[in-house]
Amino acid sequence: MRRAYLDWARGLAVLLMIEAHTTDAWTRAGDKSTAAFSVAAALGGFAAPLFLWLAGLSIALAAARPILQGRAAQAEAICRRGLEIFILAFVFRLQAFIVTPGGHPVKMFRVDILNVMGPAIAATGIVWGLAASRAGRILWCVAAATLIAAATPIVRAAPFVDTLPVWIQWYLRPAGEYTAFTMLPWAGFVFAGAACGALVAATRDASDEGRLQAWLAAFGAGLVTLGWYTSTRPSIYRQSSFWTSSPTWFAVRVGLLVLGVSVLYAVSRLAARRQLTCGPLERLGRSSLFVYARVRLCQLAVAWPVAPLGRGHGVRRIQRADVWRCHLARSASRTLAAAVERRLSAAAPNDVSGCQGPLGPRSGPGRCPN
Repeated sequence: MRRAYLDWARGLAVLLMIEAHTTDAWTRAGDKSTAAFSVAAALGGFAAPLFLWLAGLSIALAAARPILQGRAAQAEAICRRGLEIFILAFVFRLQAFIVTPGGHPVKMFRVDILNVMGPAIAATGIVWGLAASRAGRILWCVAAATLIAAATPIVRAAPFVDTLPVWIQWYLRPAGEYTAFTMLPWAGFVFAGAACGALVAATRDASDEGRLQAWLAAFGAGLVTLGWYTSTRPSIYRQSSFWTSSPTWFAVRVGLLVLGVSVLYAVSRLAARRQLTCGPLERLGRSSLFVYARVRLCQLAVAWPVAPLGRGHGVRRIQRADVWRCHLARSASRTLAAAVERRLSAAAPNDVSGCQGPLGPRSGPGRCPN
């Protein structure tokens, strides 16, 4: 059974991702101090947590399918999916290096969302294999998410991180332009999503899932309240920033994600009763990895400098070389995205029982079995 509300959630994550990039790039410097820009930036900031949380939820749903018998098979399939996504992260970086000449090769190792999502999914697979029951998997995933959030301020300020190879440091603490994301706390969203996914997979019918979503909505609201309240209390950490490393902000975001997806579930049920659909948003959610690849290449295409029209003019002139570069970026985007879709797509687009690979079409910012 494919759950439309999860496709909606992935579609919204894609739209938030596009909004975040375009708002930051196309807003005038003078307007970035306005309340509207602050609201837009806050909304765009939920794209990455939503992608990661849905990735964890999707792999839990896929691992619960009858085709995967036994913990070992489920754990192996989850770890394989994480490895695929981790490899894709470097494929995208290599593509960016090729179509944007002049960059330093070290930037191919920049830590982005897929660099975090892949290892986090693989780690979830290991935890999945260690637990002997569904309740154990849920508890282990909740414990892992909590531990990651709680350890983030400690690890970022720990002196031992300085002794590690620089490549590993990039995954543990921010390093300027070389880290868009770090494992802590972002990997915690995958574990939190996997815990919710295990709960959803345990439901027997629509009535059970409706009751579960009501409880999850209450839990999400409570988590938001708890996180916001604890943020007003004195911090127990020597160094911590609410907007980056604080566990309280992590709790608020997870609570809002759980609550938001529960609201989407309620809206989808109401739409089904009235025989309403949201086809474009569903298709966007099912092809979110494809869209991610295209957005990244569009960013690269517009990143090349263009010559000024003349002294004192604010208009820029696109030269012939820039046109060819844009065509190259577009062609590379289409080729890579098509290859990714062929590798990760299901044999039957709407039938997860016939999907290619043990975990179905997608997990993460891509097409996921619900």
